[in-house]
Amino acid sequence: MKRRTTALATLLLTGAGLGLLTVPAQAATTAAPRAATVCPTGWGSAQKTAAAAATASLRDIRTGRHECFDRMVFHVPGVGSGRIGYDVRYVSRLYQDGSGRHVPVAGGAVLEVRVTAPSYDPETGGATYRGRVAQPLPGVNLTGYRTFKDTRFAGSFEGDTQVGIGVRARLPYRVLQLPDRLVVDVAHTWGTTAR
Repeated sequence: MKRRTTALATLLLTGAGLGLLTVPAQAATTAAPRAATVCPTGWGSAQKTAAAAATASLRDIRTGRHECFDRMVFHVPGVGSGRIGYDVRYVSRLYQDGSGRHVPVAGGAVLEVRVTAPSYDPETGGATYRGRVAQPLPGVNLTGYRTFKDTRFAGSFEGDTQVGIGVRARLPYRVLQLPDRLVVDVAHTWGTTAR
């Protein structure tokens, strides 16, 4: 009888253990927590400039969303690996070159971008980029962007094209030169991790 009781107790304990170990397949497949993305630091928010005269005209402006920043790309085909001049800085208000006209830009801060490339053909005067002064950039939809809140075309004057970017707040940014393109990235935060 003692042997049967021990065997029964062992069976019950084993069965109880199996019951604890048996987990429905749905509950067993829990996603591992996502690792935080480490974002670049050290960009700063001070003025950034580069002197160079593009020998080609601005053709397009596009934007893109990234894990750590929002991006604006100025496409100047024909420059190749040559340098595109620029002047990028935060301003209290955007004023159009030449006329001094105020161009309202929505957002917590305004980043002014001047690209040394006209938005017209210097020989014919015909437009190469279809932006209209004081209007949002054509083809740019900022729905779902974390940092960019508004864009405004300020025009071209004496070979420079001027654009205003309305951002959520004064945030760090960088400027990159790529073949035929000038890139402006504005970070989502001052921190080192994406949220």
